Amino acid sequence: MTVMSPVEKVKAFVQQYDPAIEPILFEQPLPTSEAAAEALGSEVGQIAKSILFRAGDQFALFVAAGDVKIHPKQVKAAFGSGKAKMASAEEVEKVTGYRVGAVCPFALQEEVPVFVDTSLRRFPVVYTAAGVAESLLPVTYAALLAMTKAVEIDAAAAPAS
Repeated sequence: MTVMSPVEKVKAFVQQYDPAIEPILFEQPLPTSEAAAEALGSEVGQIAKSILFRAGDQFALFVAAGDVKIHPKQVKAAFGSGKAKMASAEEVEKVTGYRVGAVCPFALQEEVPVFVDTSLRRFPVVYTAAGVAESLLPVTYAALLAMTKAVEIDAAAAPAS
């Protein structure tokens, strides 16, 4: 049995949705939204950051524009209760199958709820990581929602109490 690289795994997954979607590979790692935007010549907001949070033994992945901060109350509301915090690097790799800085929001190791922030809706194309720090994947907002089977949220806003 051959083991696929993270980029091959992402590519195989997206091909089910749209064979035209191809990961873009760069020479250098793109560890931040700012670095990715600079390499692409795009706005920071077009870079979709994927952040794994944990509340107790539950995990959820939040995907937001690179220029948006995810409001802690939104994270707590998504979990329903409990104190939520960012997952450790080890937890990120175990749950998603990807290292921090390369987390693709789909083709995850474990099934976890995914929440996509509406801040990404303003761009015709957004770029997610594609499994390694030197990769980006161009997708539309609609394709991102379909591939992640995500719940849409407004991650920057505090939910009404």
